[in-house]
Amino acid sequence: MDTLKKFIRYYKPYKAVFFIDLLCATVISIVDLAFPQVLRTLTKTLFAGSPDKILSALVPIAIALFAAYIIQTLCKYYVTYAGHMMGARMERDMRKELFDHYERLSFSYYDQNNSGQMMSKLVSDLFDISELAHHGPENLFISLIKIIGSFIFLFVINWMLAIPMLILVIFMLIFSYGQNKRMQETFMDNRRKIGDINSSLQDTLSGIRVVQSFANERIEEKKFDKSNEAFLTSKDANYRCMGSFMSGNLFFQGMMYMITLVFGGWLIAHGKMAVSDLAMYALYIGIFISPIQILVELTEMMQKGFSGFRRFLDVVETEPEIVDAPDAKELANVKGDVCYEDVSFHYSDDDTPVLSHVSFSIPAGKSIALVGPSGSGKTTICSLLPRFYDITGGRVTIDGIDVRKLTLESLRGHIGLVQQDVYLFCGSIKDNIAYGRPDASMDEIIDAAKKANIHDFIMELPDGYDTFVGERGTRLSGGQKQRISIARVFLKNPPILVLDEATSALDNESERYIQKSLEELAKDRTTITIAHRLSTIRNADEILVVADNGIAERGTHEKLLAQGGIYAHYYEMS
Repeated sequence: MDTLKKFIRYYKPYKAVFFIDLLCATVISIVDLAFPQVLRTLTKTLFAGSPDKILSALVPIAIALFAAYIIQTLCKYYVTYAGHMMGARMERDMRKELFDHYERLSFSYYDQNNSGQMMSKLVSDLFDISELAHHGPENLFISLIKIIGSFIFLFVINWMLAIPMLILVIFMLIFSYGQNKRMQETFMDNRRKIGDINSSLQDTLSGIRVVQSFANERIEEKKFDKSNEAFLTSKDANYRCMGSFMSGNLFFQGMMYMITLVFGGWLIAHGKMAVSDLAMYALYIGIFISPIQILVELTEMMQKGFSGFRRFLDVVETEPEIVDAPDAKELANVKGDVCYEDVSFHYSDDDTPVLSHVSFSIPAGKSIALVGPSGSGKTTICSLLPRFYDITGGRVTIDGIDVRKLTLESLRGHIGLVQQDVYLFCGSIKDNIAYGRPDASMDEIIDAAKKANIHDFIMELPDGYDTFVGERGTRLSGGQKQRISIARVFLKNPPILVLDEATSALDNESERYIQKSLEELAKDRTTITIAHRLSTIRNADEILVVADNGIAERGTHEKLLAQGGIYAHYYEMS
């Protein structure tokens, strides 16, 4: 019931359409129910009279029925078009809510969840929810009207024949309820298994170059076959439940016809029912069984829809770990003083310390470099500044203000990040540079490209700045992608800069170009640089050696070499 209440609230913006849809559904049902009763009445009254009387009444009857079916046709059009559009709009609203929530979720959520499963929830789950949103209430409403209406007329025609029908329907409902619970479990499992297929497919396609370079297509085929077969197994269990459900209900429907014929014949033989009434009874049994078949199909639709909706709720009811504080304020007039005060950190799902009591400060416009072995916490230190993760002890400040007391948008808007793993969006070079500031003019985009030493290369391309970069920038080299990402940060023009191993994956020639661009970018900005190549950080104002969850050494390049410690050892190795 709690899930149903949450589902119903998505109808709120479309209440008018919803109630008109139900009104039209009522009209459709009334017209269908009225015809056998009209026929029964005319058979016993008008059609039992003289030919002249019958002929004189045919035109008014034809006009009345024609008008009734015209109204029914218009109602059917509204139910089909407006009802489906209502479901589609609800699907759009849910998809937008889910996408917006995905964007708000913290890095920790993405560390623990698979993007293929997320895409499955955003696409296939919501389609079934849309179908349920439209057909669910409408089919349920029409079916209930027809079933209740039919039963009333069945009792009116002959109450003795209606009683065994009622008993049979009660047994049918008990059977359906039991089968329904089994189907619910199998449909939920179907959702998980199709999510696994999406995950496997997304993983393989994203790494297709690695797959083909290692000639490991067979391995990926086996991985995909495993998830594909698991889905088939889940479907097998699902269809077994559906087979029992559908065939069981078909059996009960057959019993209705059998009772009508056998018990109806017994009533006629004992003079307790007219032959013409048995024919009417058969018509109403047909009207009665039709909505039961619809309800049987609706049960499948409801299970699909509600299992998808529960997966949808699992996401939208997940609270982001990183949110604005109630009294958060905008970060403005930034000087760029950054300070880490006794900072400690561990991940939310693991109490193992990653950082312990780390303290350092960076005056505005100055630079520090972080060096140390992989996994020592260098990237984690940088991730705490824009609040990709929240510290578990101490505090991080910008211009003396705790970053947790600043709005996320203003905080991250004043920090530029250049990473080793460059992500370019599917689109043009111009679009990717403009991502740093979407409202930038073309002249500003070109100026940023020049500062990043990428303008001349772009102009050599046939389409210039409109050149399509491919998915994740696959048409460009690593150095070219990196310079585009640097141009993006130039355009953003942040007062604080984080360079996370921005040149470690490049060849020497590309590194020289990139290093020149980075030096230009870092001018007069507070800069944190993570580097494995120590030659790129010799000019940093201070170098911090990160090891054993904290800072092991600190000082200038010359001072650290003179100490003969960890840094000096790294330098000798390089």
